[in-house]
Amino acid sequence: MAELSRIIQIVRPIIDILLLAFLIYKVYQILVQTRAIQLLRGAMVLVLVYAVSFFLQLQTVLWIMNLLAPSLVIGIAIIFQPELRKIFTRIGQGSLFGLATTRRPLQVEAVISAAEVLSYRKRGALIVFSRTVGQKAIIETGTRLDAELSSQLIITIFGHDTPIHDGALVVSDDRVVAAGCFLPLSEQIDIRRSFGTRHRAALGLVEETDAVVLIVSEETGALSLAYDANLFYGLSIDEARRTLKDLLNIADDDPDEEAVHVED
Repeated sequence: MAELSRIIQIVRPIIDILLLAFLIYKVYQILVQTRAIQLLRGAMVLVLVYAVSFFLQLQTVLWIMNLLAPSLVIGIAIIFQPELRKIFTRIGQGSLFGLATTRRPLQVEAVISAAEVLSYRKRGALIVFSRTVGQKAIIETGTRLDAELSSQLIITIFGHDTPIHDGALVVSDDRVVAAGCFLPLSEQIDIRRSFGTRHRAALGLVEETDAVVLIVSEETGALSLAYDANLFYGLSIDEARRTLKDLLNIADDDPDEEAVHVED
């Protein structure tokens, strides 16, 4: 018993350090995908300034920093609320520890084929792919379809002036859940002025959830993907296909995914 107690005492600090390092690494992985990385860099600068001031006994700087510390904590919590919410959402859904559940394969090729046609016709489209965070609030703003995913359905919705062509199409697994859905607009102030409502709406959604959004520009026909609080504009068909498969964990040789060819 004494030997076992001694082993536990030796192993416990090692486990403590490894677990803390793992948590810091996982949180950092989430931070680098959001604007919160700016928070991390700013905090490191403040810590460095405080350390230098403490070492050199700069009393005025120390007094100011001690005075502002509580206000800074509250201000950071308010300004970076979306990023902090995203971190806790990842923890709750299990993806922080790599525990995400296995999903049915999505026919990416059907979506890409439809996007190619819509891009050629310069018909705007907004397609939301749910991952681990549900989109119930978004789905309720649109028209429920619960239809089988196909390129023909996507082109029918966005390729013509139907009542639901202006909103977003929500896809979950291999089903089209709803169409004509409204997305929250991004509050970022550094978005390119050339981006329209579709791009701002896509960015707004991925700032709050882990969804992936495919955008087809109505003005230029350019393809874009929004995910992890970032927008990637002007992708080629192959780039969009590869990125979607990677984000949705779909193997290139998935037997359940078949190419769909659509006549223009």
